[in-house]
Amino acid sequence: MSMSDSTKSRVVLVSGGSRGLGAALVEDFLRQGDKVATFSRKSTDRVDAWKADPKVRDRFHFGSVDATDREGCKKFLGEVTEKWGNVEVLVNNAGMAIDALLPILRDDDVDTLIELDLKSVIFLTKRVIRPMLLDNWGRVINISSVVGIRGYRGLSVYGAAKAGLDGFTRALAREVGVRNITVNSVAPGYLRTEMTHGLDEGNMTQIIRRTPMGRLGEVEDVASLVSFLASEQAGFITGQTLVVDGGITS
Repeated sequence: MSMSDSTKSRVVLVSGGSRGLGAALVEDFLRQGDKVATFSRKSTDRVDAWKADPKVRDRFHFGSVDATDREGCKKFLGEVTEKWGNVEVLVNNAGMAIDALLPILRDDDVDTLIELDLKSVIFLTKRVIRPMLLDNWGRVINISSVVGIRGYRGLSVYGAAKAGLDGFTRALAREVGVRNITVNSVAPGYLRTEMTHGLDEGNMTQIIRRTPMGRLGEVEDVASLVSFLASEQAGFITGQTLVVDGGITS
């Protein structure tokens, strides 16, 4: 299929879209009139609100699925395809960070980080991108992190997973570009979400002081870039890692 008709409602899949940045991405795509599917381990009040909203509930689909559950993801994707057709925009947002120095990081936590932040993205993308190849159109957007670009104390394994995600982005972009499919990473800095609520006032002040824009990022700062990358206007941008961090890595 071709997305030359810009008024057509797209089928969008956002992993980990029940809260935080993921919920902001789901909200933004719903606002644009798209059909949006998302999954996470647990439902939230945001999910319940979308299900109940008569303006969007027919264009919203949720599943309680762990991103590392390959069979669960396969089943969920099958539900979406049967309901709406092939996924045209995939946003790989599900992920987590565990803050601990490597010598004291548990082996199970290492496995969890690599499984969720890297391997689950690869396997979900593999399943979604096959129909995109047949349709000759698609957008894959991976939510990475500035931690994968610069080293951060206590986040070595998380940084390794995100750096691997950026490498995956670049290589996959070369594989599928001829089929009019773009693959990009978006690397947020510190955002005002649940992930930063645990920082004490001193750490927060230090982060803001080091940021040229003088504030934490908002989820809308990232959502606007993701929206652009998912559009026809970004059709010649691929294989890139775009940083949204207020200049903290500059």
